[in-house]
Amino acid sequence: MLAEGINWKQKVKEALAARQRQVITKEGYRPSAVLIPIYENKNGYYIVLTKRTQDVMYHKGQISFPGGAYDKDDGDLTATALREAFEEIGVRADDVEILGNLDDQSTYTSKFVITPFVGAIPYPYKFKASRKEVEELIEAPVSALLSPSSYSPETQDEAGKSYAWGHYVYGKHKITGITARILKQLLDSVFTS
Repeated sequence: MLAEGINWKQKVKEALAARQRQVITKEGYRPSAVLIPIYENKNGYYIVLTKRTQDVMYHKGQISFPGGAYDKDDGDLTATALREAFEEIGVRADDVEILGNLDDQSTYTSKFVITPFVGAIPYPYKFKASRKEVEELIEAPVSALLSPSSYSPETQDEAGKSYAWGHYVYGKHKITGITARILKQLLDSVFTS
């Protein structure tokens, strides 16, 4: 497990750089990016997520990382992730240290290929959530997400049918889908190895 301390950012960089990252290119899918903001305080490491409002176009009410579709003015997907993080939760690009990437993920319903960027942010941070896009800001302790009771390898739909994709439960929140896959990959790659 990643030990707490002054060199944690370097250890995350090394863990992510040691992986063979999966890159996805799919015809008809839009490139997009998310930022996985992480900070350390005296109680450990925290990952910042959002609960999306019902006003957004895609994935209404779901738990996600700040992010969105690539815009040609962004230049690259790193800029997309940073722009979206600023728009959604008020994290300034200058306050983020990009530590690396996780595997690309694709969404079948909305047809996006998502590139996740892991970024360290300072603590404490004065977030400014966009009320149009973010219903709630969630600062989840890594220790809680690593608890065996927080992860289930299956997910049930409203009818009770089980599917072989995992989800996390943190407090009243159920983290499913692509966000759960990205989160599991991060926790497995950095915090449990």
